[in-house]
Amino acid sequence: MSDLDDGIATGATTRAALRATRTRNPKKLVLAVPVAPTSTLDELRGEADDIVCLEDYEFFGAIDAYARDFSQVSDEEVIDILKQLSRRLNETKEPAA
Repeated sequence: MSDLDDGIATGATTRAALRATRTRNPKKLVLAVPVAPTSTLDELRGEADDIVCLEDYEFFGAIDAYARDFSQVSDEEVIDILKQLSRRLNETKEPAA
């Protein structure tokens, strides 16, 4: 199971999401974020089984400073994107005929 976030600043919301997700007893809990402060990632290491972060910085400003487009994404858009990704991953797992 994965928790996705648009970026982490203090980590408070992410920590709460990871703890709530952990109560569902996932086989593996992965946190995936594009950008975060190095110190916050260090603090969250005990909350997730794995953390995937594309960029981390010692000196961190606001999250929107790291994105070209920081507009809101609807729940429906996220669900659609995740479904598309799931289909693609399943297609690559199918054995060749």
